[in-house]
Amino acid sequence: MKKTSWVSKLTSAMATGAAAFLLFSGLASAHVTVNPSVAQTSAWQTYTIKIPSEKELPTTKITLKIPEGVAFKQYQPLSGWKITTEKNDSKEVTSITWEIDGDNQGILAGQFQQFNFVAQNPKTETEVAWDAFQYYSDGSIVEWTGQPGANSPHSITTISEDPAAAGNAATGGSSNGHDSAGTAGTATGDKASDTATDGKKGNDDTTLGDALSDTVTGQPNNTDSDAGTLKLQQATLIVSILALIMSFLGIALATRRKKR
Repeated sequence: MKKTSWVSKLTSAMATGAAAFLLFSGLASAHVTVNPSVAQTSAWQTYTIKIPSEKELPTTKITLKIPEGVAFKQYQPLSGWKITTEKNDSKEVTSITWEIDGDNQGILAGQFQQFNFVAQNPKTETEVAWDAFQYYSDGSIVEWTGQPGANSPHSITTISEDPAAAGNAATGGSSNGHDSAGTAGTATGDKASDTATDGKKGNDDTTLGDALSDTVTGQPNNTDSDAGTLKLQQATLIVSILALIMSFLGIALATRRKKR
C-alpha cells in the first residue's frame, strides 16, 4: 500500500510539473515584437510589428509608441483595421494605433497579426525601444514596456552603422546579413554588388521609395507560423499528451488504493 501511495504522489507531481511547463511555454512565446532587431543608421526602414494572442480573448487594438529619434513616415493599410496616428506640436508622429473595424473580430486565440510601417532611423548609433499597448475585448491592457527579461518586455532595435556586424554580435556570430535583418532600402544593381564585395557599411542614402518597395502585403488575422513557432507548438503538444497520460495514471492508482 505504501508503494502504491508513493507512485501515486510521484505521478501527480509529474503531471503538475508538465502542466506548469506547458503554461510557461505558451506565455514565453507571446511577446509583441518589432522587426528588424538591427537596422542601418539614417535608412528609410520598413518595420513590422507582430502581435500574438496571449489570452483566450481576441486582441481588438494595439498602440505602438514611436521612439524618440525615429521619424515615422507612412503605414500600410490593412482591411478590417482602422489605423490612426497621434502627433506632437511639431507635427511629428508619436504613436500609431491599429483597431478592429467593421466585422473584424480581432486577433483570436492561437493567431497573430503583423502590421507594416515605414520610418527613418536615427543618424547615429543607438538602441530604440518600442513600447506597445495590447488591448483585449474585455477591456484589459497588456503594457509591453518592460526591460529585457521582464514579463512584458518592449522590443528593441539596434541602430548601427554596420548592421551586419551588429547582428552577428547579437547572435554570437551567426549569419545575419543586411537582408536577413530585414533592413529596407538595399541598393540595387552595381552599387549593391560593390557594397557586398568591399565589405563596406550599408548605404546611408536609402530612399523612401526603396523602403516602400520592400513592404510585405499583409492579411488580416494571419495564422501562418515560422519554423521556431511550429517546433514550440509540437513540443507543447507532446507535453500536453504526457500530462494527460500522467493524470489518468494518477487517478487509476488512487482508485485502486481506495478499493484496497
